[in-house]
Amino acid sequence: MKEKFKDLEDYGIIGNLETCALVGSDGSVDWLCLPYLESPSVFAALLDNERGGRFRIRPTGKYRVVQEYSGDTNVLETTFHTSLGVISITDFMPVKTIEDYTFVTTLFRKLEWIEKGEEALELDFEPRFDYARELPEFQIVEGGVVAKGKHQSLFLHSPLALEIRKGGAHGIIRAGAGSTLWFVLRYNNRAMPGTGDCENFLDRTLNFWQGWAHTCSEPECLFAGPWHNLVVRSGLVLKLLTNADNGAIAAAATTSLPEIIGGVRNWDYRFSWIRDAAFTVQALYQIGHGKESAHFRRWIRGIVDKTHNVAQLKILYPLRGERDCAEHILDSLSGYKDSSPVRVGNGAAGQEQMDIYGELLNALYETARYGEDLRNTNWPMIREIVEYVCRTWKKPDSGIWEARSAPADYTYSKLMCWVAVDRGIKVAKLKGFDAPLATWASVERDIRSAVLKKGFSTRLNSFVRTFGSEDLDATGLLVPVTGFLPFEDDRVQGTIDAVMKYLMMSNGMIARYHAEDGLPGAEGSFVLCSFWLVRALSLSGRSEEAEKLFVKVLDYMSPLGLIAEEIDPQTGKLLGNMPQAFSHTGLINAALHIGIAKGKKHTGPLPIGEEHRAKEHSFLDT
Repeated sequence: MKEKFKDLEDYGIIGNLETCALVGSDGSVDWLCLPYLESPSVFAALLDNERGGRFRIRPTGKYRVVQEYSGDTNVLETTFHTSLGVISITDFMPVKTIEDYTFVTTLFRKLEWIEKGEEALELDFEPRFDYARELPEFQIVEGGVVAKGKHQSLFLHSPLALEIRKGGAHGIIRAGAGSTLWFVLRYNNRAMPGTGDCENFLDRTLNFWQGWAHTCSEPECLFAGPWHNLVVRSGLVLKLLTNADNGAIAAAATTSLPEIIGGVRNWDYRFSWIRDAAFTVQALYQIGHGKESAHFRRWIRGIVDKTHNVAQLKILYPLRGERDCAEHILDSLSGYKDSSPVRVGNGAAGQEQMDIYGELLNALYETARYGEDLRNTNWPMIREIVEYVCRTWKKPDSGIWEARSAPADYTYSKLMCWVAVDRGIKVAKLKGFDAPLATWASVERDIRSAVLKKGFSTRLNSFVRTFGSEDLDATGLLVPVTGFLPFEDDRVQGTIDAVMKYLMMSNGMIARYHAEDGLPGAEGSFVLCSFWLVRALSLSGRSEEAEKLFVKVLDYMSPLGLIAEEIDPQTGKLLGNMPQAFSHTGLINAALHIGIAKGKKHTGPLPIGEEHRAKEHSFLDT
């Protein structure tokens, strides 16, 4: 019988800060790339149920399943309730910083028979290397089975005998209440820890994540209340997408999950976008994770040092600097729910998107305002970026949404050029750095004038997608968030109302835009844009509307608190790559603004938009 694709809501994610695995509620590891997140897959049933490959352990009979994380960690527990007993699978990957021996990517699967009598489970170990283009050779060895390919191998340590058939290793697991079995998967290494070592790794992995996770015990804490757990989970997801070695942050853990089922808007998000990473590090900083900010600055500094010219900055980079960004199509995989093509690489890498400079400098400025050390060595890079923007802000570009049509004068790109110059001026004043402030201020005024004259439609009473057009874009919601205009401004309120009137979809959430973008087909409602609307409403004092929309968006999250890039407006199902950094940063920031609106405590300077509303600019202009 043909396997059915699972909904994205039925997946949890685990990882080790080098790669991530998606584990289904049926106990199946359906997505894992080794040794790194951007490496070719070894399990890809997520993208092809028949050919992709999986590592599944599940009961042989009927069951009811509950999947949850072990507290505030990235250790996943899948519990099967059957007529004969209750069995739990604990899945985790020890992070590099807690390994005792030479680091090897390892996936641990702990099986526990919790209640009643014996219950049989079936094990299917069916890796397919290089995006299912290579079927490995399988060999039974002492302590388990080896799947060997041309350039890599997987060793599955198994406490029971397995047999090789149908392109994989299979077995039936039988045990009674109180039994515990460990299955350990290692990449290119057969050395195995003992049972005591397995338990030790579990304890240390739990301690690592519990020690890292945001805590908020005070009643007046900003994130205290019904959404605290979702904010913490979002932080844990964002951390999973960071690279422990260099601070790069992936936009998502997957490739080619479609923006609409059957559609062709299927992209590889296993890269570090400057924009996405800047948003992510700001969100993490808001919940107390300053180290990620420092790692991000080092990553950016390294990129600038290698390019020697900010004009050569790309919008996205490989997580480890070793992968080719060139986009190509895989014929070996059918695509999620048969949505083809499956792409590896991303053609947007060659685009120019002027907004990245504003997002980058805003992220650096935000952390500097909070007292984070912005060293003199960072200033030449910041100054060079501002100077470049001053020279080139009038250039058409491809915009934040990476349109594959001709470059245009995107209003948001111009807005973020204004942000780049504005934040450069503010950093110079805040830190006493040398800069041509008068020249920069003149350019800042020019950009501001252009945005107000050409990026605003008096007919719609709204900021628009491109200069001189009548097309709306959800990025207009960021005008007050950047501090460009105060929340009370009629043009801000007009934009909010226009977005709610024209971009709100049938599910009550927001589309990115309605305009030609050089691509066929439709897409779902964009999660981040709905969170942007929550922020804009909060900034406008429309707290009741903001909270109502926030709760609506949360209703679409998975049972584990994960969310993808988009929501299907007809079915309410998750769409797009998953979990998506954009979406989880949006949740954190939306919760932040709602919390501030409710009078919750906030340590340090207010976010820019809130500060604008409070008229507390004086300390920045000294």
